[in-house]
Amino acid sequence: MDNNNLLEVKNLKKYFYLRSGFFFQKSAGSVKAVDDISFKIKEGETFGLVGESGCGKSTTARAILRLIEPTDGQVIYEGEDILSFPRKKMFDIRKKIQIIFQDPYASLSPRMTIGDIISEPMEIHNIGDKKYREKRVKKLLEIVGLNPEHINRYPHEFSGGQRQRIGVARALVLNPKLILCDEPVSALDVSVQAQILNLMTDLQKEFNLTYLFIAHDLSVVKHVSNNIAVMYLGKIVEVASSEALYENPLHPYTMGLLSAVPIPDPELEKKRKRIILTGDVPSPIDPPSGCRFHPRCPIAKEICSKQEPELKNYSEDGKKHLSACFFAGKSIVK
Repeated sequence: MDNNNLLEVKNLKKYFYLRSGFFFQKSAGSVKAVDDISFKIKEGETFGLVGESGCGKSTTARAILRLIEPTDGQVIYEGEDILSFPRKKMFDIRKKIQIIFQDPYASLSPRMTIGDIISEPMEIHNIGDKKYREKRVKKLLEIVGLNPEHINRYPHEFSGGQRQRIGVARALVLNPKLILCDEPVSALDVSVQAQILNLMTDLQKEFNLTYLFIAHDLSVVKHVSNNIAVMYLGKIVEVASSEALYENPLHPYTMGLLSAVPIPDPELEKKRKRIILTGDVPSPIDPPSGCRFHPRCPIAKEICSKQEPELKNYSEDGKKHLSACFFAGKSIVK
């Protein structure tokens, strides 16, 4: 493993097996939520993972942290495969890897004060006494832009943006190195999204954090990510730096996603040709043969339905720009 890589995911799979019947249950296939994906995250960077809803982004985050157990693969953190760790050792790793959940309403217990919510990880890991924990919580509330005097209030007394700040404070309380951000701004208003993104950028600089930033909005990911992986139906179809992905997308799916991002200039927005991807996302229970995107791809050929393309490097400047497409870089604008 490269010494600069804090996290390396290798051939990660998560299948949800289905059963049919009431008394005598039989196997009825499996949902291939995450199907053999690999990527690396360097220490101190933000790695974006984007794609449509249902493509397996959130399942990937939960599998990395073992909130759900992966079916196969490796998750190498600081040189060790944490999927092989026993329960006790995994308990210690969770001090170093934390998660910010998507829904700021559902992720906070309505029966607990925000002081109890943020201090709970310290109680679980037996860190400090009551006085230390209270001091730490108040300091974190101040860091994330909330009033420390509100420590005894309940989640329903806060707005969505404020609740997500509480979620950020909870993720920071154990001084982690890596934070998995599972669509942390998708449930918020646009103006509040900008505030949370700016906060997370400031926190990254202050505490030398590494982020896996999951989102379905490419315009959001562009401003926070160093490198981006695009995911479709359980597979990664393109990986590149933020600049390369936006300037020169190679996969037809990435081109379609970028076409949906509005341009602030009305004149330019009028002139550009919009790419509309037809059809629905296929079922992960029975994914298409070959390239999984071929039923919706406007440039698909016969080979696309028969053979699965490899994730290959198409960069000519020595940097990595990976794409899983037989016709990488070919325009899909008619």
